[in-house]
Amino acid sequence: MPDFMIYALLGGLGVAAISGPLGCFVVWRRMAYFGDTLAHSALMGIALGLLLDINMNIAIATVCIFIALALVILLKQRQLASDTLLGILAHASLSIGLVVVSFIDDVRIDLTAYLFGDLLAITPLDLAWIYGGAILVGSLLALLWRSLLMMTIHEELAKVEGLPVDKLRLVLMLLFSIVIAVAMKIVGVLLITAMLIIPAATARRISNTPEMMALNASILGMLSVVFGLTLSYFTDTPAGPSVVVSAFALFICIYIIRPQKT
Repeated sequence: MPDFMIYALLGGLGVAAISGPLGCFVVWRRMAYFGDTLAHSALMGIALGLLLDINMNIAIATVCIFIALALVILLKQRQLASDTLLGILAHASLSIGLVVVSFIDDVRIDLTAYLFGDLLAITPLDLAWIYGGAILVGSLLALLWRSLLMMTIHEELAKVEGLPVDKLRLVLMLLFSIVIAVAMKIVGVLLITAMLIIPAATARRISNTPEMMALNASILGMLSVVFGLTLSYFTDTPAGPSVVVSAFALFICIYIIRPQKT
């Protein structure tokens, strides 16, 4: 197997492993639109990285964290509905990023790679960022799992129990920011949310507990990476979209084969 395929496989598996549990919270808390907003804002991070000549992962993570903090503050104002505010920030940040990139004359950039991923171009340094981010996010999720789960099940009850709900919500948003920053190389801006949602939604069909759903989501995500890379290798299709297509195929198969629970 060529080295670039090994790097692609390792990178995809690392992202899928951590996207599974985090994707469960996207499904449970109906945060798909929030994920889209952070993913779209990542393009601003790309523009920032190019302008300041800094590491792209740091730039993307910084912008995503800034947007997450801004969302927390703005949502507390309650002057706009959450979906309206998310829509404004998502499309505005994506457009600002595209406009800024277009003004950078001395840098050649392939926007397609950032929009749809460039899985086959992963380097050992990218792997270090991916697995470093996965370890950080996984450790925080394991540490805060019960608190985050209680907040998700019943936010008011969690407040009564003395849990810092606002802080937990902010931590969850920051974890999304980190995962989106490290996953951009895999599936790109436009498909990141799909990799968070589809394996988790599929796992929901075959799981009886939250912990099993998180584990199954990771396994299904990793299977999607293996199937997607295989499809890409033998049919010469784009690697990132092929991974998402494989995840969708697993979703369809399980929803057809697995009977509806009563």
